[in-house]
Amino acid sequence: MNIHEYQAKAMLHEFGVPISRGVPVLKPEDADAAAKQLPGPIWVVKSQIHAGGRGKGKFKEASAGDKGGVRIAKSVAEVDEFAKQMLGATLVTVQTGPHGKQVNRLYIEEGSDIDKEFYLSILVNRETSEISFVVSTEGGVNIEDVAHSTPEKIVSFSVDPATGIMPHHGRTVAEALKLKGDLAKQAEKLTGQLYAAFAAKDMAMLEINPLVVTKQGQLRVLDAKVSFDSNALYRHPDVVALRDESEEDAKEIEASKYDLNYVALDGTIGCMVNGAGLAMATMDIIKLYGMEPANFLDVGGGASAEKVAAAFKIITADPNVRGILVNIFGGIMKCDVIAEGVVAAVKQVGLKVPLVVRLEGTNVEQGKKIIRDSGLNVVPADNLDDAAQKIVKAVKGG
Repeated sequence: MNIHEYQAKAMLHEFGVPISRGVPVLKPEDADAAAKQLPGPIWVVKSQIHAGGRGKGKFKEASAGDKGGVRIAKSVAEVDEFAKQMLGATLVTVQTGPHGKQVNRLYIEEGSDIDKEFYLSILVNRETSEISFVVSTEGGVNIEDVAHSTPEKIVSFSVDPATGIMPHHGRTVAEALKLKGDLAKQAEKLTGQLYAAFAAKDMAMLEINPLVVTKQGQLRVLDAKVSFDSNALYRHPDVVALRDESEEDAKEIEASKYDLNYVALDGTIGCMVNGAGLAMATMDIIKLYGMEPANFLDVGGGASAEKVAAAFKIITADPNVRGILVNIFGGIMKCDVIAEGVVAAVKQVGLKVPLVVRLEGTNVEQGKKIIRDSGLNVVPADNLDDAAQKIVKAVKGG
């Protein structure tokens, strides 16, 4: 789960992290009052979407101007003008794709007198089961570009969960950023504060780009991107309350209600599979035969007929889907349960695209009989390779 920049900063501030003052704005008419709460004479008007590259992004609407999703205002009147242009417009960045995202929230922030920009992120290292820091003097740019062109400017280290954060970790950050004296002490303190927030809130990633030194000699978090471990949200109702469903795919939201693992993709063949590994293999073989999957959908090992029906409805709700492949290997999951769910869903929503079903494993003959006796126009498949070839052929009009 992701949250907006202003929400992330408010959360970090609870742990003592230094941030700039700012006010979130949801309606253009509120921008004037928000700006007047801040000292000026410079304000920063920031689009709030769940995507990076906002500053270099472009709005689709001509009325929104071509100054990107992060703008510097030199008067309250200019803040007001930018808010009217940006709210409700669609911002396209390198991370949104060509369709872009509609800007429904802004963050009006006081300007900062920047001397230096750094990069700092914290994430879970899946290989070592530790929390890791990534630090660089090259802030304000894509860290991927730094890693490619000047990897020696990136310093990373992990924190042993048995000890937690220690003073030497803070000194490592200060040394990596080439900070001395009071700024080094600030970096050491900030390291502990960020680690505490990351661990306490079960974050999956915390990215600060840039972390700045102001000309007044203060370290400050100028931007923050935070995502959380969805499996831990049950113990953080305060975090769940920050969820902005308008930033998420409606199909993924519906899938989460049924505890389905669903990710929307850009292809045309819908997939319903049980097991993440089998789902990945299914998507790979669809690509092997020249087409693209429309989704990743793992119904899990013990899904009910109701859950399967919900999954089928979610797939068919995607207007890009031109064919569906159901690929089930029954272990705990029984093939007859899958068949009942598919038949129930098709009878409710109809079937307007080709459907190929491959069943194998527990109760496979009962499952095949249920589909055979349903009267549905379903193409059976003997194995995964056969299923992939049949659905690709059907979608291509064969």
